Amino acid sequence: MAFTQTETRTTTVRLPRPVYEQAKYVVEKEREGRARISLNDLIVTAITAYLKMYKRREIDTAFAGMAEDPDYQKEAKLLAEDFEYSDWEALRLEEDDLKGEPIHAASSSR
Repeated sequence: MAFTQTETRTTTVRLPRPVYEQAKYVVEKEREGRARISLNDLIVTAITAYLKMYKRREIDTAFAGMAEDPDYQKEAKLLAEDFEYSDWEALRLEEDDLKGEPIHAASSSR
């Protein structure tokens, strides 16, 4: 878990005693397993994981907003209509392939 970053910042973190004690326990247990981990590594890993989760929530929220966006819905419907024939054709070809039926040359001549 050791981090090799080119640039770091030093800061002070005040942790509630139970959180600190649990973190120290994890570090000690990891060291028993011969892992090279420090309290700093654990804190950086935890913050990094939280930031990834936070970013994912932001992305999910943006996509959720698209569900209620009438302009997006209109565009999505137009795209679905544009690809309707090719989607059905692809599905039919896949079903024919699964049945073992020959695929017609006319279908693949595009």
